[in-house]
Amino acid sequence: MNTTRPLLRPLALVASLLVVGLLSACGSGSGSEVKPNTPPPPPAGGGFTYNGKPATTSDITKFQNELWLNIAREDRCGGCHQTQAPTFARGDDINLAYAAVIDNSLVNLTDPGSSRLVTKVVGGHNCWRADPVACGDDMTTWINRWAGPRETSANDITLKAPEDREIANTRSFPVDNSGFAATVYPLLTQYCAGCHSESSATRQQPYLASQDVAVAYQASRSKIRLDNPSQSRLVQRLRADSHNCWSGNCANDANEMQSAIQAFANGIPEVEVDPDLVVSKAVGLGDAFVLSSGGRIDSDIIAKYEFKTGKGTVAFDTSGIDPVADLGLIGNVAWSSAWGIKLADNGRAQATVAGSRKLYDLLRGTGEYSIETWVIPDNVDQGMNNENPARIVSYSASTNERNFTLGQYDYNYVAMNRTNQSNANGEPVLATNDNDQRVQASLQHVVVTFDPVNGRRLYVNGEFTGDQDPSAGAVLRDWDNGYALVVGNEVSANRPWKGSVRFLAIHKHAITAEAIATNFEVGVGAKYLLLFNVSDLIDLPGSYIVFEVQQIDDFGYQFATPFFTNLNDAEPAGDIPLKGIRIGVNGTEAPVGQVFGHIDTLISAASIVDGRQLLSPLGTVVEAKSGPEEDLFFLTFDQIGANLYNREIPAAPAPADPADIPDQPRLGLRDFGEINASLAQMTGILATHTQVAATYEKVKQQLPTLTNLDGFLAAQQMGITQLTVAYCNALVDSSAARALVFPGFDFSAGASTAFNTATKREQIIEPLLARLLASELADGDNPDSPLAEQADPAALRLELNQLIDNMTSCGGSCASDRTLTTVKASCAAALGSAVMLLQ
Repeated sequence: MNTTRPLLRPLALVASLLVVGLLSACGSGSGSEVKPNTPPPPPAGGGFTYNGKPATTSDITKFQNELWLNIAREDRCGGCHQTQAPTFARGDDINLAYAAVIDNSLVNLTDPGSSRLVTKVVGGHNCWRADPVACGDDMTTWINRWAGPRETSANDITLKAPEDREIANTRSFPVDNSGFAATVYPLLTQYCAGCHSESSATRQQPYLASQDVAVAYQASRSKIRLDNPSQSRLVQRLRADSHNCWSGNCANDANEMQSAIQAFANGIPEVEVDPDLVVSKAVGLGDAFVLSSGGRIDSDIIAKYEFKTGKGTVAFDTSGIDPVADLGLIGNVAWSSAWGIKLADNGRAQATVAGSRKLYDLLRGTGEYSIETWVIPDNVDQGMNNENPARIVSYSASTNERNFTLGQYDYNYVAMNRTNQSNANGEPVLATNDNDQRVQASLQHVVVTFDPVNGRRLYVNGEFTGDQDPSAGAVLRDWDNGYALVVGNEVSANRPWKGSVRFLAIHKHAITAEAIATNFEVGVGAKYLLLFNVSDLIDLPGSYIVFEVQQIDDFGYQFATPFFTNLNDAEPAGDIPLKGIRIGVNGTEAPVGQVFGHIDTLISAASIVDGRQLLSPLGTVVEAKSGPEEDLFFLTFDQIGANLYNREIPAAPAPADPADIPDQPRLGLRDFGEINASLAQMTGILATHTQVAATYEKVKQQLPTLTNLDGFLAAQQMGITQLTVAYCNALVDSSAARALVFPGFDFSAGASTAFNTATKREQIIEPLLARLLASELADGDNPDSPLAEQADPAALRLELNQLIDNMTSCGGSCASDRTLTTVKASCAAALGSAVMLLQ
């Protein structure tokens, strides 16, 4: 998120005109034509072969390899700064180029993002990408590589006082959408429903023309500016982008939309700030310090997507590795203001084959790789099966040919990889265990690594899942350089994944478990330090309360770990009382999330360490109102110094009348995952057993998905029976497994002998009942068991004895395997019964 982005277009235009002028006359301006030194021709991949004087130090060599080679190209900085001061892109003497960078303070190796080289291109100066922010990210990456491995923290930032802003009376979006429905909504449904509606054949997010006005209102709020309707995205798309103008005159259409938004805004009363509140100065995200993603392990990244742009049809590769593999957004793909893209329907983000070629070249060279993502799956019901998952990230050509893929099938993450032990589709796959339910519809850090020793490994939220690659020891082989990198789908657009991608990186090595845990702890997205001026409240100039703030999605901000600091290094003369900090947004205290309201402490010189006094280790989430570019934050206090606010404690609301609902069943069903886990536990057979796993995949869709008794079908019982038989077959066919479950039973005896006494039958029946009933059910010795309403063990013994009678009625003419068959039948009848299914 970059709050200066609205200013970048005019700056970029002016800068580009200046660059044209400079290129036409780079030099002293004497009037004579000055021709820059022609750099050596770039080799394949876009770099340079340096032919000047050799570097005299190891740091200059590193500068040359990590920064200079990337910026000295004629289409970047080398077009002018080979001869135009500062000559940091000169090609004749790398030592002088290095000196030009150092002497002119063009880089900050402790905070590369603040380097002058970065801020110049972010401001639009000679940016070589379509987005100046992407150029800044490239430049930051190259400087980071020169600086070497480092970890940053808030302490790396030298805080500066933001401009003081008063808390102006503002308007906020009301809960009631009737004003929107009467003003803006009619235009949206009339002119935008052809795309921006769920019912459209060419539907596109956001659904701001949905047939459901509540959905449309929620989708439109971030596109509307109540304080300045002319700057609303709905207006600018018409006026500046000529997007879907309906009358043929985009200016008139923009004015019509602006008038509708103005009418909507006029109907919303301004929020008046309570004059009795004790408040800090106000601050917005545009006034904040952006914290870099300090501490990330990024040294081997060859493709990187942070999705910062927030508009347009391209997600930029900011790895700094040529050729860039920018992702074109195709179909139903929407931007998130919290950095990210949201994919729906058959939407996808796809690189060109040429851009993707670097994956083929570099990963085959190392023989290993990692796919690192931050994702939010929409649901846990995606993909066809483990061999055909919904595609999150894929380097492939079709549904049955790929180099690698990270996908999702229901609760499982799936990794596919083409090796000397796989087929062209990257099978056999590696999938997380069904019972672990690793996929959740929440923000998750998901990493796939591959190396020839360990094979594939999956990590979720910093932890190795423990799933073992069935083809460990394989090597990359038969990769195809004609494939394309695609996100959220297959290149053939028929394996869609629905959800949000907040970050994606491809590493050229299998990053370590420690590095993965580190990157998980760092998190994702932009983080800010917001400085709230409290100088006037405690009569100590330069005093601020600082929060670390992150926009977690389009709907909320996370405020965390507040601390007190004084930018003038002045210390309080005595103890300053501080009680009850609350966060306000756009003139009003946030109605929820006020965890800092319990703060009761003293600000004192003795508590300040390294210039900071931590006030709380907690964090909270505050609702977004008008969006990151417009929301204005402030703090209120119950007490700070001598300033007091007498906050009334609201009375607890009366409890609601209990809902009048019919009696609910006391029993429920186990769902498909619970049935599988129960059978595995009772038999001791792993769910990954080949025969069992194959049967489970076959009948999984047939098993109960809901725990409601009313939804149970006869077909589901058949699926349960098939799965139970698979487990019992695996149990009885394994001499080791059956010996553990049925100790002492003679499986080699004929059926007429094996079951001819009550004692022999008990050797089969009692172990089954012990596993089925867990020895918790009522019997004659324990009539007061809490599970007394469950099945009667005596009745179950009778049923199983009758089953054995029927199975062995053949007497001496029974088949040789009748003993095994009888045990399997008894096992399936007991363990697959309603006793197991009900809970």
